[in-house]
Amino acid sequence: MSTFDKVKHQAQQLAGKAKEATGRATGNRNMADAGKRDRLEGEAKETGQNLKDRAAGAAEDIKDKLRGDQGGNREGGNREDGEERR
Repeated sequence: MSTFDKVKHQAQQLAGKAKEATGRATGNRNMADAGKRDRLEGEAKETGQNLKDRAAGAAEDIKDKLRGDQGGNREGGNREDGEERR
């Protein structure tokens, strides 16, 4: 997940928590519900992105194993055969 997306999702969660707390404190159920909705939406987006990142990592691991690169060298750099990873 990009840093920007992560911060954006966490900001949405924080704003939702604040709105939810304000709604509860003032007795405004609509505001509390809207805050909860914002918080849960931010959590869902972050979870979805984390799953997507894990799937991409797992796919990359499988590709590495099929190529015979079991050293886990994801950075490219110095490979045994002298080629850089693309």
